[in-house]
Amino acid sequence: MEFAIKKFQDKMTYRLDFFMGIVNTAITILVYLCIYKALYGNAGEVDGISYSMVATHFVITLGLSNAFHYNEMFLQDKIRDGSITNEFLKPVSFTLRLFAENAGEGAFKIIFHFLPALLITLLYTKLCPPVSILGLPVMFCSVALGYLILWLISFIIQTWSFWLFSVWGIITIKNVFVSILSGSLLPLWFMPEPLQKILSFTPFESIYFTPVRIYLGELSGRELLFALAVQVLWIALLGVIASVFWKKGVKKLVVQGG
Repeated sequence: MEFAIKKFQDKMTYRLDFFMGIVNTAITILVYLCIYKALYGNAGEVDGISYSMVATHFVITLGLSNAFHYNEMFLQDKIRDGSITNEFLKPVSFTLRLFAENAGEGAFKIIFHFLPALLITLLYTKLCPPVSILGLPVMFCSVALGYLILWLISFIIQTWSFWLFSVWGIITIKNVFVSILSGSLLPLWFMPEPLQKILSFTPFESIYFTPVRIYLGELSGRELLFALAVQVLWIALLGVIASVFWKKGVKKLVVQGG
């Protein structure tokens, strides 16, 4: 918790970044909403999906992508300059510290970048209200699970730094896959049905699309419980994979020099 708070406070010291983050997020939201509005034209719905649903989907996923922001070069930089050895001497778990700092930065971006931009957006367009106030806690629970899924995927790729000179290219490819296959860039409603079925067997759908569907009331009863169970299952599976890569990577680590 202390690491998360310190990271949060650290981000608050950069005032220009603070204001530019609001402007950048607001412009991104407005530009994409203009594109979607132009695509819809005078059509009220496309394949049963209204413009308000698409706008709400995009705004929520953009907010979550702000929260799900990580410094994915952190581990690679530590390995390159050899300072990773100092991290192992500290009486703190390196992975938990990394997770806490990422969470602190994500909280800062949600509060000071996304929420002000959201207020600006509400002056421009009307978003769908939550179907149920009681469903909001369930949605936030799903958001937390989605955060863990994406963080574990990111951490697994970061651990490849133990074997590869640079993971920048792999991280870039991963980000493209996540943007497309998670519904962050284009709602999965508009994906071909065969592709939707394939994506249901991947962790990508659980990152952004599941919380959005809960907010819009598309998931309820057994479907809701199943979606949450799938998220938990992916966290368990990815957690095991991340642990294996981390332990093998630490044993592989060789640092030369002083």
